[in-house]
Amino acid sequence: MIDYSSYIMEETKNILAIDSPTGYTKNAAQYVYNLYRSFGYEPKLTKKGGVLVCLNGSLEEEEPNRNGILVEAHLDTLGAMVAEINGTGTLRVTPLGGLNPNNAEAENCRVITRAGKVYEGTFQMKNASVHVNKDYSTTTRSYDVMEVLLDEMVFSKEETENLGIMTGDIVCFDPRTVITESGYIKSRFLDDKLSVGILLGYAKYFKENNVEANRKIYHHITVFEEVGHGGSASVPSDVEEILSVDMGCVGDGLTCKEHQVSICAKDSGGPYHYDVVSDLIRCAKEAKLDFAVDVYPFYGSDAEAGLRAGYDVKHGLIGSGVYASHGYERSHKKGVENTFGLLKAYLG
Repeated sequence: MIDYSSYIMEETKNILAIDSPTGYTKNAAQYVYNLYRSFGYEPKLTKKGGVLVCLNGSLEEEEPNRNGILVEAHLDTLGAMVAEINGTGTLRVTPLGGLNPNNAEAENCRVITRAGKVYEGTFQMKNASVHVNKDYSTTTRSYDVMEVLLDEMVFSKEETENLGIMTGDIVCFDPRTVITESGYIKSRFLDDKLSVGILLGYAKYFKENNVEANRKIYHHITVFEEVGHGGSASVPSDVEEILSVDMGCVGDGLTCKEHQVSICAKDSGGPYHYDVVSDLIRCAKEAKLDFAVDVYPFYGSDAEAGLRAGYDVKHGLIGSGVYASHGYERSHKKGVENTFGLLKAYLG
C-alpha cells in the first residue's frame, strides 16, 4: 500500500523550497497545477493565481443538486517587500502578511527584482554588532529599526539601484526545512504549505483508489490568504460547504498537539458551522483518530473569507497541529496522518 503520509511530507518539502510570499506565488502555483495534472485531473489557474480542480467531475459543468464541497488550503506565505532603499545601500522593507520582525531577525533572505534577478541578504537590526551597539538588547524590534543587508558590495542608494533593485521588489525568507528521524517537520511556512501537501496527498489517494463520493469535491489552492482575501472568490455555484485545511493552533489554553488533527470550533471571526464541526468530530471518533477541538484566539481562514464575500455556504476548519505559528514552525508526521485520515473519513 502506498505510504501517502511520506508522499505528503516529501511534496511539502518540495513546495516549501519554492518561494511564494503573498503577491509572488506564480511559480509555486504552477508546480501544484502540474502535480494535479500528473494525477490525471484537469485543474485551472484562477485569475487571482490560485489552483482550482474538481476531483470527481468537471469544472465546466456545475451541478446545483450535487451538494458540492470546496476544500481549501493556501499556498501564499509570509514575506516582505522593499519599501525604500536606504542611503547606506541597505533595504527598508514592509511585511507581506503578519511577519513579526522578532521572528525574522538574522534570517537569510532573497530579493527578487522585476527583471528576475535574485540577490541574497540577511534581515538584521540596524547596527547589529553587539560589541558596537550598547542598546542592542533593549531595542524593541520593529520594521523601523530593521533592514535587509545585501550580500553585495554596495554602500549607497545609487549602488543598490544599479543592481536593478527598486521599491516593490519581493523579499523571500529562507524556510530552513528539516524533517527529523522522529517524524517532526520544522520549517517556516508550514502555514499553510503543509496543508497543501495534505490536499495533494488526498488527491493522489482519491485517483489511485477510485474513491466514490456522494458529493462533488473541489480543491482550491488559494493565494492572498495571508492578507485576508484568498478564499473570497472562485467558489463554484454548486458548492454548499467550504472546508478550510490550515494549520491547527498549538499553545497555551489550547489542547491540540503537533501529532493531532485540530478541529476549530471558533476563531476570531466567530463560530464555525455547528453541524460541520459536529460531523467532523463524529468522523474523527468513528475513524479512531487522535484529534482535538479548540478555540483559536487570533485567527482567520479562507472559509471565513468566502462567507464575508457573500457566499451562502456552511464552513469548517481543520488542520495538523503546528507550533510557533508565523515563526519557525513545527508539526509532526502523525499530525499529517490524522488530518489526512479525517479528510478520508469526512469526504469519502
